[in-house]
Amino acid sequence: MPARSKAQQKAAGAALAVKRGDAEKSSLRGASKDMYDSMSEEELEDFAATPHDDLPDKLEDED
Repeated sequence: MPARSKAQQKAAGAALAVKRGDAEKSSLRGASKDMYDSMSEEELEDFAATPHDDLPDKLEDED
């Protein structure tokens, strides 16, 4: 599943860095912390590898 925004892609990249041991878990906040806890390394790779040229910065809340 690809990331739907640049913010989501960035959060996945941060969580992936911790999963791989390249960063400390204490550096995670918000969405990246949730992603670290709930997603596998493979899922995080999919999100982080999404081309971001056409992605919005953030998703607007859908009501």
